[in-house]
Amino acid sequence: MDLRGRVALVTGGAIRVGRALSLALAGRDATVAVHYNSSASDAQQLLEQVASGGGRAFGFGGDLTRPDACSKLIADVVRELGRLDVLVNSAAIMVRTPFGNTTADQWDRILALNLRAPFLLSQAAAPHLRAQRGAIVNIADLAAYETWPGYIPHGLSKGGIVYLTKALARVLAPEVRVNAIAPGTVLLPENFSEGDAEHLTQTTPLKREGSPEDVASAMLYLLDADYVTGETIIVDGGRHVRR
Repeated sequence: MDLRGRVALVTGGAIRVGRALSLALAGRDATVAVHYNSSASDAQQLLEQVASGGGRAFGFGGDLTRPDACSKLIADVVRELGRLDVLVNSAAIMVRTPFGNTTADQWDRILALNLRAPFLLSQAAAPHLRAQRGAIVNIADLAAYETWPGYIPHGLSKGGIVYLTKALARVLAPEVRVNAIAPGTVLLPENFSEGDAEHLTQTTPLKREGSPEDVASAMLYLLDADYVTGETIIVDGGRHVRR
């Protein structure tokens, strides 16, 4: 896909991995719709950075745990930017939820943002993406393939993203390609200690952490790969092949 002149929406696109995805798209001359919720200042800094490099990026706020916010976000982007060619479902939360202490509110919030929102966004975006023969890239997680006892709702939501990717690839073909990326250790949670980081490094076959830019590279590949749909690329330094 030639991204020049295309419009790409990145949910959660102002911070962490989402920020790297937004910058990568802007670097390929796409117009980037940067979605944010509580990161308005980070979004503004990102828009200024893209503009300083000669690119085009625009901010769109919204709480995607609210069902009506998903369709509104798509409508706002199309109204303001005139089209939609790429949807990157990146917005997510990762909250420690030990079994026995997980609340219904935690469950609902994690599943609402991590799984329901990508479905509703894809559904609202589908007519626009079909018209442009566009693409969806979902951000899953290595938790979709491993069992993390302290993060069961998170893992379920990301396993759902892998299934959603396959299902949407079938439903939206041939006009729209749908793929996903399952990152491993590319950006540690803020509450991880140095010991946690060292353990992850030593138990990763490539013996290093990845970076958000590794995820962005995978995204660009999936946008370029016109004969690939329904796939989830694992970007984890080989952690999933340890056994």
